[in-house]
Amino acid sequence: QVQLVESGGGLVQAGGSLRLSCAASGRTFSNSHMGWFRQAPGKEREFAAGISSGGSAGATYYAESVKGRFTISRDNAKSTGYLQMNSLKPEDTAVYYCAVQYPPRWRDILDPGSFGSWGQGTQVTVSS
Repeated sequence: QVQLVESGGGLVQAGGSLRLSCAASGRTFSNSHMGWFRQAPGKEREFAAGISSGGSAGATYYAESVKGRFTISRDNAKSTGYLQMNSLKPEDTAVYYCAVQYPPRWRDILDPGSFGSWGQGTQVTVSS
């Protein structure tokens, strides 16, 4: 089992940027796909971005709502994943969660039920 701790959330004005980090402990992180999900008040948890287990050369995938603004990355040597969020909008306001999927199944990257380990979440608030 991988333990995950997110950090980097906060309050930012529309158009601003934030970088979320996800520190992992456990031996399977480098062999796991990783995803970022978000949940706004009154809404279901939704996929934001995913990256395969291949480190800096890993495949990535983004929800249409964040494509071109968010960048997911990972550093397996540091057991850490990142989500760089630029050009933030008020509708990006949510609790953001990182998660890992092991064994990795890229075809299920959009499905939160396929991820076995989750962080506690970090709040991102974008003011207009």
